[in-house]
Amino acid sequence: MTQVYFIGAGPGDPELVTVKGQRLIAEADLVLYAGSLVPQEVVACAKSGAKVENSASLSLEETHSLMAETVRQGGMVARVHTGDPGLYGAVREQAELLDGDGISWEVVPGVTAGFAAAAAAGRSFTVPEVTQTLIFSRLEGRTPVPEREHLRELARSRSAMCIYLSAGDPEGVRQALLEGGMPGETVVLEAYRVGWSDQKIAETTLENLAATAREHGFTRQTVFLVLPGQGAHDLGTARSLLYDKDFQHMYRK
Repeated sequence: MTQVYFIGAGPGDPELVTVKGQRLIAEADLVLYAGSLVPQEVVACAKSGAKVENSASLSLEETHSLMAETVRQGGMVARVHTGDPGLYGAVREQAELLDGDGISWEVVPGVTAGFAAAAAAGRSFTVPEVTQTLIFSRLEGRTPVPEREHLRELARSRSAMCIYLSAGDPEGVRQALLEGGMPGETVVLEAYRVGWSDQKIAETTLENLAATAREHGFTRQTVFLVLPGQGAHDLGTARSLLYDKDFQHMYRK
């Protein structure tokens, strides 16, 4: 029987939590959520009598202590993370401590901000005959990035990109992508607090990425969607073959 669930809360909209995630939050005896990025509305479904704790000010050891104590008392824990726990989450180190205490755990995936931003803007990262690859990455900061994964190096592929945790240095993002050969006219969507009531999305170009971010105050909680070949004059007539009447597959002869 699973004792701790790591639940992806999505980007902020309480309705973007999975059905399974919401059910587990409602059943948990301890709901431990990252309050700096997860709004209280997401955990408002917690049952009467459940302990609901904001982990924003807690250390790894303190969060583990809360979870372990709940499990020792026979309870179940919902550890609620922003977005999807598999992307820039901190599940690995928490799971190691749980494993050390013989506590069983499971991950429940969630919607990550990059996909929520693309949906809100009505955009796709992939376009037939334009790009079929999406890269998730970030600028180096207090957390270093391997040189081979520097944005400058990744930009050389001319693939679509979703850049997290870099809004504090939009000039650095712009410079790195340009140095990697990404054209200055490349479409960039800047998505601020996706899924929250004050969500804002601005469309710009790589050349104007930093200026647009500064103009709108997008210096935190912002993801940059870099969409090569998606300008108004770039897409042409390429279409997916999936629904083409002349495209044969196992369900259409």
